[in-house]
Amino acid sequence: MTQQKTALITGAGSGIGRALALEAVRRGYAPILVGRTEGSLLETQELFPGTRAVIVVADVTSSEGRRRIAGAVGQRLDVLINNAGTLSVGHLGDMDDAALDRMAATNLVAPMALTRDLLPALRAARGRVANIGSVFGDIAYPFFAAYSATKFGLRGFSDALRRELSGSGVDVTYVAPRATRTAAEAEFAALVEPLGMTLDSAERVASEAWSAIEAGRRESFPRGKERLFVKVQRLFPSLVDRSVGAQARDARTLRALEPVSKP
Repeated sequence: MTQQKTALITGAGSGIGRALALEAVRRGYAPILVGRTEGSLLETQELFPGTRAVIVVADVTSSEGRRRIAGAVGQRLDVLINNAGTLSVGHLGDMDDAALDRMAATNLVAPMALTRDLLPALRAARGRVANIGSVFGDIAYPFFAAYSATKFGLRGFSDALRRELSGSGVDVTYVAPRATRTAAEAEFAALVEPLGMTLDSAERVASEAWSAIEAGRRESFPRGKERLFVKVQRLFPSLVDRSVGAQARDARTLRALEPVSKP
């Protein structure tokens, strides 16, 4: 009898994480839903009645939370999706230590630590790590400086881990969606128009992420202008400096930032 594959998704209580869980079930995986709030995880589970899901209420930024997750996983894990993330937007000079620490801990340190803790189970299943980054992990955007830094770090971690684990049977996919319509959109909604952002649905992001995971791709970027911009950024960063720098100085952008800036 073939054992059903398992997929662990962090941040599964809402947004992209919830959509990733739904797509996992659609593709035949047994989901392990991780998040800080039991109620939101139960709401996710209710979207696929009849499917057995493991719910783990845990904070991925704490060692205790990660121990709880590892205990729920057991001996084997086919797919680990490091999706949990947080975002603060604004002038760097207005960012307090708490915001910087929160982004670094959630977006970068937690995925590294959780992956480390689950490596034995991933090796046993010859599984895959999928890190949900951002296009901002290639194109560093003004007013998203700390967030971009954490996603650059996650992309670097993904590349380094892929090379470190080569030959082990465990592989790594880095997924870089563009801005997405989730609750987190409220943090940057005023910047969507002046910065010319294109927003995708969480469902589209999840579908493209899972397609990349199951195809064994090393990375996944959205279709459209952002994919081109990533190539330009890697080859001709000074062109992006001029273009994005002009957006940052534009009066519309600066006015949009006023509500999230300190007096």
